[in-house]
Amino acid sequence: MKILIINGPNLNMLGRREEIFYGTESFEKILKELEEKFPKVELEYFQSNVEGEIVTRIQQAADEKLNGIIINAGAYSHYSYAIHDALMIPQLPKVEVHLSNIYMRDEFRRKSVLSSACDGIIAGFGKDSYRLAIDFLSGNQRPKIGFK
Repeated sequence: MKILIINGPNLNMLGRREEIFYGTESFEKILKELEEKFPKVELEYFQSNVEGEIVTRIQQAADEKLNGIIINAGAYSHYSYAIHDALMIPQLPKVEVHLSNIYMRDEFRRKSVLSSACDGIIAGFGKDSYRLAIDFLSGNQRPKIGFK
């Protein structure tokens, strides 16, 4: 099983930015913990601060042997129709994640334009948001929620 994790802008700064929302650990440390927790799942990680690079990586995923995509597009979640449209291309399960509860934050963060291109959204559980997404994808729950 192979899952692609895509992180957007400023997520390369985890452990160095607003601790109350994002915790104290770098994503490299979080990824290591995920790899230890899910030894049978191959996790590929991609991070970019550039919208077009994220779009291109999602497009490439359509031709790869992946079992799912986890995306935390950061601020792009709230306005990137380009990323939304790219997420519609790969015919595989996709989960949108956020470390913080976006519904308890600034008004502009409470809407994600990516959600309708994903099978589900997990927000507000800190680094466990990624674990929960991997649990979902590795259990292949997609047929149970009405998707083809």
